[in-house]
Amino acid sequence: MIRLSAFADEASPHIENQIAALKRNGISLIEFRGLEGQITSNMPFETAREAYLKLKENGISVWSIGSGLGKADITVDFSEYEKTVRHVCEIANIMETDRIRMFSFWKAYEEKEKVFDYLNRMVEIGKEYGVYMCHENEGFIYGDNSVRVLELKENVPGLKFIYDPANFAHTAEGADVTLNALVSFTDYYHIKDVDTTEHIIVPAGYGDGKIDKLIDMIEGDTVFSIEPHLRVFPGLSEFDKRDLKNRFAYATNDESFDAAAGAIRELLIKKGYREENGAFIK
Repeated sequence: MIRLSAFADEASPHIENQIAALKRNGISLIEFRGLEGQITSNMPFETAREAYLKLKENGISVWSIGSGLGKADITVDFSEYEKTVRHVCEIANIMETDRIRMFSFWKAYEEKEKVFDYLNRMVEIGKEYGVYMCHENEGFIYGDNSVRVLELKENVPGLKFIYDPANFAHTAEGADVTLNALVSFTDYYHIKDVDTTEHIIVPAGYGDGKIDKLIDMIEGDTVFSIEPHLRVFPGLSEFDKRDLKNRFAYATNDESFDAAAGAIRELLIKKGYREENGAFIK
């Protein structure tokens, strides 16, 4: 069974509109990242609590906190940074999720022991709150290719992993390499695709991420968390400083969000899945 989640802040910064976008697309899970210009690392607890109650009232559960933890230089003072880690863990508890998306630090290629130390400390802090730290591969952090992701797996017990096909685009590895190396222990997946020739984000199935092969490799239950990136949206600069380039033009963020959701739904149906009570079953 595959359930869909989504970064609904790409549809709107307002919680009511995020809920509308999820419900319009039959999605009952959210990867909560931000609203009203605030991200989880600096969001007041009361703001998170109010958002959670509105989500719950509408039958939407928080799958994961889409935090930016680990998007910092490896030179960061970790004793101070720990306060941010704990803040995000508190947000996770408020929203009744046991997962936090995070990263493995910038400017860290020559600092692997420090990376392992910081991530182990983050995992231990997460345990205090009953929360798993889930590492996402992304360009220019330590775990940006399959070799270093495997190193993290070996050296950071308890760390879970998110596979993002588009974020491997800047490496020399093709999708076949990363899929074969990482899918067997991936906890859940971010769904966005990329044209690796032009480095342009495209809907699932339109690029070189081989999401169709990924679907074929799924065994057991998992979650596909839709992260459209098909249009610039409010708050993007807070967690991603890169220029966002797209092949397709969408008039609104709602339109781009719906296109991303529709693309992965179409791929799943083509692969023999049927939609039943908000989940895809084969």
